[in-house]
Amino acid sequence: MLGAKTRYFVRKTNLPCNWSWCRWNSSSQKPEATATQLDASAAKRQQLLNELAEPLESSTRPAIDPKETSVMLFPGQGTQYVGMAKDLLRFPGARRIFELANEVLKYDLLKICLEGPREKLNRTEYAQLAVLVSSLAALEQLREERPKAIESCVAAAGFSLGEITALVYAGALPFDKALQLVQVRANAMQAACDLTPGAMAMTLYGPDTNLGAACAKAQQWCLDKGVESPYCGIANYMYPHCKVVAGNVQALEFLEQNAKALKIRRMKRLAVSGAFHTPLMDSAVEPFSKALKAIRLQDPIIRVYSNVDGKPYRNATHILRQLPKQIVRPVKWEQTLHELYERRQGVDFPRTFECGPGKGLLQVLEKVNAKAAQTAFNVVA
Repeated sequence: MLGAKTRYFVRKTNLPCNWSWCRWNSSSQKPEATATQLDASAAKRQQLLNELAEPLESSTRPAIDPKETSVMLFPGQGTQYVGMAKDLLRFPGARRIFELANEVLKYDLLKICLEGPREKLNRTEYAQLAVLVSSLAALEQLREERPKAIESCVAAAGFSLGEITALVYAGALPFDKALQLVQVRANAMQAACDLTPGAMAMTLYGPDTNLGAACAKAQQWCLDKGVESPYCGIANYMYPHCKVVAGNVQALEFLEQNAKALKIRRMKRLAVSGAFHTPLMDSAVEPFSKALKAIRLQDPIIRVYSNVDGKPYRNATHILRQLPKQIVRPVKWEQTLHELYERRQGVDFPRTFECGPGKGLLQVLEKVNAKAAQTAFNVVA
């Protein structure tokens, strides 16, 4: 926990969706940003969202040019690498974020990001926190170099763990509480991994491939070999003819060894320690739900999309009910991108910024919506 005298949290200041780390001194009980500024920020943001949501044909006001708005995407576990966040340290805000994280976590997360070792960084209990904090630190670079992207942001989405990053960015989760929540999530998921060895693999296939039937065969093979309660199925919907398959290690080995017969073109293992977003993670749901219920959630001030169904969260209550499902349900990322960028023909797309380690989300966007990807940029942690 943070010290009694000072606590930190994410606040949107006088500019709409301005990303800022503010200090609340408990002796004065007055935040640096005034209530009037915060009310003005909320009013401006609501006006922007209302105008964007209103059908153009019924609008009596000039339409907001979508090119003047932005969308934030945040990566998930598996994108971490030794040396991540090194280039962000030239930004004072990014350094401060890591200092705050170290204070909450009671260990040096930045050192693990910079020095590893890789085996340690790839452990779920470190990888998830490293990606979360590095992604938020990347926003500091964006705020310094392209402040308008922050000010004009109207929506955010995150892949798996990145969904929690998006909720922090949208003001639904305080930073310190999000760190503690991810710590619970990561530890619970790592415990599930230790209980049942699992794996995940990016899987490419053709139109003549029955991936569902292939997974069923792998699961049955495990059952015949005496594997207790085996599972094999789709964990992530990425783009056409590409999904992430996850399950027991033996199941993925079966798919890899029989790929040609099953008409699977390619499989590549992911740098994760278990079969995330599958029933093998069942034991992690309860501790995560309990930790989430202990947090005072806020309604997001921008649209944040759920991995479970690809739809925006309606309010804090919806987050409380929906977010725990994400641990055992497939990530519907392809569906999320369709929902996020749906618009009438001829209407421009917003600028998109992927903030965090790796460049995978924009590569996926190119496969799902090439036009939207034309105005997409990386802010790499």
